[in-house]
Amino acid sequence: MRELRGGLAGLRILAVCLVLGVAALAGVGSLASAINAGLAERGQFLMGGDVALRVSGRNPTPEQRAAAATLGTVGDVVKLRGMVSRGDGGDSVLAEVKAVDATWPLYGRVVLEGGGKVGPGMAAAQPVLADKLGLKPGDRLQLGQTTLTYAGTLLEEPDRAGDGFGFGPGLVVDVKDLERAELITLGSLYTSELRVKLKPGVPVDAARERLEAVAGEGGRVRDRSNGAPGTRNFVNQLGQFLSLVGLTALVVAGVGVAGGVSAYLGARTRTIATLKVLGADSATVRAVYLWQLALVSSGAVLIGLAIGAATPGAVAQLAAASLPVPPATGLQWGALAQAAYYGLAIALAFALWPLAEGAGMPAARLLRSLTEKRTRPDNTTLAIIAGAASSVLALVVLLADEQLFVMGFLAGAIGLIVVLWALAAGVKWLAARVPKPKGTLARLALANLHRPGAPTRNLVVALGLGLTLFATLATIEGNLASQINRTIPTKAPSFFVLDIPNDQKAEFAALVERTAPGGRTVIVPSLRGPVTAVNGVPAQQIKAGAEGWILRGDRGLSYAADFPEANTLVSGKWWPRDYAGPPLISLDDQAAQALGLKVGDTLSVSVLGVDITARIANTRKIDWQSLGFNFAILFAPGALEAAPHGWMATVQVAPAEERAVARALSAQFPTASVVRVKDVIGQVQTLLGQLSAAIRAAASVTVAAGIAVLVGALAAGARARTYDAVLLKLLGATRGQVAAATLAEYGLLAAIVSGLALVLGSTAGWFVVTQIFKLDWTPDWPRVLLTVGVGAVVTVVLGLAGNWRALSARPAAVLRQL
Repeated sequence: MRELRGGLAGLRILAVCLVLGVAALAGVGSLASAINAGLAERGQFLMGGDVALRVSGRNPTPEQRAAAATLGTVGDVVKLRGMVSRGDGGDSVLAEVKAVDATWPLYGRVVLEGGGKVGPGMAAAQPVLADKLGLKPGDRLQLGQTTLTYAGTLLEEPDRAGDGFGFGPGLVVDVKDLERAELITLGSLYTSELRVKLKPGVPVDAARERLEAVAGEGGRVRDRSNGAPGTRNFVNQLGQFLSLVGLTALVVAGVGVAGGVSAYLGARTRTIATLKVLGADSATVRAVYLWQLALVSSGAVLIGLAIGAATPGAVAQLAAASLPVPPATGLQWGALAQAAYYGLAIALAFALWPLAEGAGMPAARLLRSLTEKRTRPDNTTLAIIAGAASSVLALVVLLADEQLFVMGFLAGAIGLIVVLWALAAGVKWLAARVPKPKGTLARLALANLHRPGAPTRNLVVALGLGLTLFATLATIEGNLASQINRTIPTKAPSFFVLDIPNDQKAEFAALVERTAPGGRTVIVPSLRGPVTAVNGVPAQQIKAGAEGWILRGDRGLSYAADFPEANTLVSGKWWPRDYAGPPLISLDDQAAQALGLKVGDTLSVSVLGVDITARIANTRKIDWQSLGFNFAILFAPGALEAAPHGWMATVQVAPAEERAVARALSAQFPTASVVRVKDVIGQVQTLLGQLSAAIRAAASVTVAAGIAVLVGALAAGARARTYDAVLLKLLGATRGQVAAATLAEYGLLAAIVSGLALVLGSTAGWFVVTQIFKLDWTPDWPRVLLTVGVGAVVTVVLGLAGNWRALSARPAAVLRQL
């Protein structure tokens, strides 16, 4: 305690590094936990009830309605897509239509601008749709075959986050008006939901079981405990990834902790030597400084936790529009405790090594510490270090939702650290053996890379890890931007058209040809249904993890006689065009591999409540970038033609003809939904921009930790640097010459680190883009080069600034301290 009163000195670096790492982990964890708590608190509001039964492509049966009615108040909600326009003419806009009855909302309240309400003949729109159409209360709206009065813009809509992602902004109408709009025909893509507000005393579990008993094939039951499952999964996955990025930052910070402790003990060399001369043994010295490190580390962790605890509230204030629900108030103790443990364990793991080195050296060697080799820590210390690091890794894996992904990430991060460590050792080895330059200052700069106490290894590992992460993100972002801005528009059709009536296929094609002669139209049959069994085993009993997406929810279905474009046959044979026999299907090869399926196995699919069991005839590799209609499950002719269904189409026309085609299609086919591809791309760009901002914010902590490592390394080597500068000046060197040698040293080091980051980051980015995202490799090299270039400049500037004190030292004053 007495020694700490004299100032923290090098322990400031330790404190800064821990604050950065713990704040990142606590902030990300607290935000994800607070949003999930908000979702749980608002489960009834988000789902619109206590329990709900949803069916696709059909209305609930009388039996299902009767079962729901026994549980409490029942509300009807129907969701589909539709084209809406102003009643006085103008372009139509695709909207996500939600038709509700008089009970809506069962929980929460709806607030419309101007105080209006939704009812028969009235409609309300979300702000984006109101802005697109320039709506104000009292205006007329055209939806399908009916005209509605605009009641006002939705300011509060309790179940909006539970609706999930849509291709267009929302429009709320009355269910009776939906019937008059005639948007639902045979084969239309829509969902019907019975939402129940339970009677007092009816348990949620019992209500869920009652609805599951009547749900039938394709029916889906959920309850208020998970009102917005898609949103919850997205938040959990993004939070998990950002937490891993934060953990990477904390590991980088750990290198800074080691540098800060070395700097601190270096400044205390004479004190430690004096204590040993007076009889203190190594254990006593180690205990004294371990207590100091523990106190400073605890304070730094508490500051990081305070920043992390304040993060949900700050994000709620600054980015409320981007959040699905307001984060729950109050401290997220689980996330904070996890971040605190990670911070303290990593601080212990990285601080013990330099502490053991300093405490274990005899007094005589400590007084000669600038030229003495450090003592290797004993086995007990090494075991404690290994235990602390292992406990962090084990806890990360145990608490993860996707353990395989987390293990892969950790393996990649550890592998990258090992590679950087080996490359740093190679740099030092090579610098010691290459031919010496003729210039004195160049020789000095090269020697500083491998001299005793050189910070080369720490800087290459810490800055290399941070810059590699940024280079990887820049590579991925550049590829995604290239796909969206250049590659996709060249392949993409002008429109996707959904819900074309079954008997109007020929009329649709003729209209497009009349409006835009020479346009290309591809029309395919469209149905939906869930997979109910695999080889006779019910789908709900199969645990396939994240890869088993084909078993979750409804799947798009179609049938075809000819092999689809942009597909490659992987196994089996394609059926003949005139096939007539038992049901056959062609399955996406990735889905087949995830479920362990092969040719000859069977899948059961529910189509409008009727189970169809089909044998897998072949598997296909699908080029999803083709932007055509690609179906993971494709039936052979003969199985689905008799089922009520509609058609969907892609339409490719010249840009100048898009508006005319859209207006003609909306007028002639009011039940069809015309999706403008440019609008979808815009939504994707907005979403990617938000994700990129979140990831860059977390990754910035890694780079900040790397900078702290650089500062720590400079502090640790300050004494040696000062003596070097003084000796050079005594031999006749000017301050400018010494500064030039330092600039050359850090310039060379920056070039090495940036080059490594460029190679490793580009390689990692290539793997993610081509092997995980399955996209073409179209990197944006200027973006990547700018990223690593900025890192190189920062390294040089900080290196020169950090050594300026040593460069300015007066020889006489320094020599009097020897």
